[in-house]
Amino acid sequence: MPDLRLSVVVVSAGRPRALARCLTAIGQMRSTRFEVIVVADDDGLAVARTLPFADRLTLLPQARENISAARNAGIMASAGEVVGFLDDDAVPEPDWAEALLAGFDTPEVAAVTGPVLGRNGISLQWGRMAVDSLGQDRWLQDAQMPDPGEALKLHGTNMGFRRSVLTRTGGFDTGFRFYLDDTDLALRLASQGLRMQYLPDAVVHHGFAASPRRRADRVPLNLHDIGASSALFLRKHAPMQVDAALERLVTEQRNRVLRLARQRRLAPPEMRALMESLAAGIDEGRARDSDVPTVAPAPSRGFAPFRASLPPPMTRRDGWMHRAAALRRAAAADVDGGCPAALLLLEPTPRKHRVEFTEGGWWEQRGGLFGPSDRSAPRLQAWRFRARTAAEWARLFSGRFCHYR
Repeated sequence: MPDLRLSVVVVSAGRPRALARCLTAIGQMRSTRFEVIVVADDDGLAVARTLPFADRLTLLPQARENISAARNAGIMASAGEVVGFLDDDAVPEPDWAEALLAGFDTPEVAAVTGPVLGRNGISLQWGRMAVDSLGQDRWLQDAQMPDPGEALKLHGTNMGFRRSVLTRTGGFDTGFRFYLDDTDLALRLASQGLRMQYLPDAVVHHGFAASPRRRADRVPLNLHDIGASSALFLRKHAPMQVDAALERLVTEQRNRVLRLARQRRLAPPEMRALMESLAAGIDEGRARDSDVPTVAPAPSRGFAPFRASLPPPMTRRDGWMHRAAALRRAAAADVDGGCPAALLLLEPTPRKHRVEFTEGGWWEQRGGLFGPSDRSAPRLQAWRFRARTAAEWARLFSGRFCHYR
């Protein structure tokens, strides 16, 4: 495999705490072949400058609220042969950089994506999927390939591109200010016969943090961008089916709003405002211009590796939940000393397990001794403490977090 280098681009707006957590996790990746480029608003840049490794970040201001424009700015500043993307409310597992680079094992591979785990850090939020010209996606079996007219779905919070491909084909279409920007690019690459690859070992955890468009519980606050981007996307990729597809979108979003109302998570005025924002977005998207910018060759500044040597092996500790405070202090001390850390905390209950990268900077799994971590496992299980901790370290961590002391 050629000795490729990775430029990691993180775009952030309105979520400085999430950005700090994301960058902390990136800073613990086990690789010497990546640089980090942050394109953020003023609050995000301010928090990035407080991090102990701030001098190893390339910081760019986000000139306007447009995720495609911000990603393009990151591409233009990148010096690696591969450009990878993470959202600010996501964190990569420690081996993500090397797993992503390994996906470009042959020159024919133009882009890659990988598993995205949900808020519990265990269940698969997005996996190996195909997407069509209507923006409709479907799950693929392990050996199944996308059908003609489809593309491998690239998950915006976990994807990478060969930079030379972006130079030839153009960057993200800035008409997609939010939503479907990654899908548009995937279809453009597929239409040129370029190969995309799914990487099971390139794992990212995605939090769905609150934003101006949604609450922390994923209840939407505004559907304008979904409407506008959908209308533009259909005009580009399915021009003969625009009206029918937009009618289906309105029906889907109305059903979504009604479902949330039945759950008492939306009030009638909020329902009405959401549907009005969707309609206004669709109207705008019917007239919005598409703009795919040219991507210049890599900058002359040279590659800026985040580190020259690998971080120390990850420490791991386990114990009962009543000892959590002491174990977390120990983990925090490890992180402060430059050593990645992982905790496994159990309680004598059947509570389901969760895994997260904490704001303190360590990985933490917690749940009941008798509860499931694998969501396909029985709801109630019989375990002894030591057998369970050994099984959990082997199941979740040893395969992907495999460097310990």
